[in-house]
Amino acid sequence: MKRSSYLTLIRREKRGPVAVLLRGLLWLLTIPYAFTSWSRNRLFDLGLRRTRQVDVPVISVGNMTTGGTGKTPMVAWLARWLQDRGLLVALVSRGYGSRDGEANDEALELEQMLPDLPHLQNPDRVAAAQAAIAEYGSQVIVLDDAFQHRRIHRDLDIVLVDATEPFGTGFQLPRGLLRESARELRRAGLVGVTRSDQVSDASLQATLQRLRRLAPGIPILHMLHLPRELLATDGTTAPLQSLAGKQVLAVSGIGNPRAFHDSLQQAGMQVTASRQFPDHHRFSRQEIDELDEWVKAHPQAEALICTGKDLVRLQISRLGGLPLWAMTIEMDIVQGRADLETYLESIVLMVEPVDE
Repeated sequence: MKRSSYLTLIRREKRGPVAVLLRGLLWLLTIPYAFTSWSRNRLFDLGLRRTRQVDVPVISVGNMTTGGTGKTPMVAWLARWLQDRGLLVALVSRGYGSRDGEANDEALELEQMLPDLPHLQNPDRVAAAQAAIAEYGSQVIVLDDAFQHRRIHRDLDIVLVDATEPFGTGFQLPRGLLRESARELRRAGLVGVTRSDQVSDASLQATLQRLRRLAPGIPILHMLHLPRELLATDGTTAPLQSLAGKQVLAVSGIGNPRAFHDSLQQAGMQVTASRQFPDHHRFSRQEIDELDEWVKAHPQAEALICTGKDLVRLQISRLGGLPLWAMTIEMDIVQGRADLETYLESIVLMVEPVDE
């Protein structure tokens, strides 16, 4: 089943007896998944599964659902903040979707944003963190997408919740998008609500109320993901205003294409048509040729827009005669930044000074 059809199904956008039956079957499959997730967490809670601590502070950025919640801009923001305090930072991630030891799309995008930072990808985050310390002298490890990876000890757990779909239809996989029960949010040190400007105030307040019930006493950040500029494969940039009011085509292979389209509209672009692919999708030559024909079928469009992750996967400058641009995103913390920086300052104090 294509991801777009799957999302339509679990969001109850698809009606009829067949859809009801399929949702029922997915709910039955959720039972063993939820039990396995619950059991694993309880083993860690009881100390029956071991947590490994490395020699430097560790900060984790994660989420509760599959799909995009805006982790990459947050990881970049943290890395820059720590670098500005003179610390040697390394990024560690699982490397989901990578093949034959190659960097995946997230790693390539982060390399573009943070070219001077080592980024190690390994399903064994403990081994990757130890390698970063030994090989690069890293003083702080930032884990990307690691809230469910409990084997490595972390000094701060930041969990991001997307305001546009905060709890993934309310069910765990595969009936919904939750990786584990929403009650596990109580393990977080901080909760960040991303894209908080892309929903109504009533919807945002409802999300905040539920978060306070699930994670009482845990600081909540309000975060915006703001369109910044247009970026081409060769590194050329252009202001967003250059496409304001113009018709564009959108292509994306990310977890939350709705948020991407909202950002394009927020930047003043008119999305004439869009094509969506699964998260971390690797474009084949045939798919690129099909996209080329699809673009040619929309002669009124003036540009083709993708995300930063898609740009590093496509690695082309034009399709169907149109320039291909990625819309880059920057993160802004509009509420709760003082709470976050208080935690980060305590981590800075944990770092042992380097001998001169």
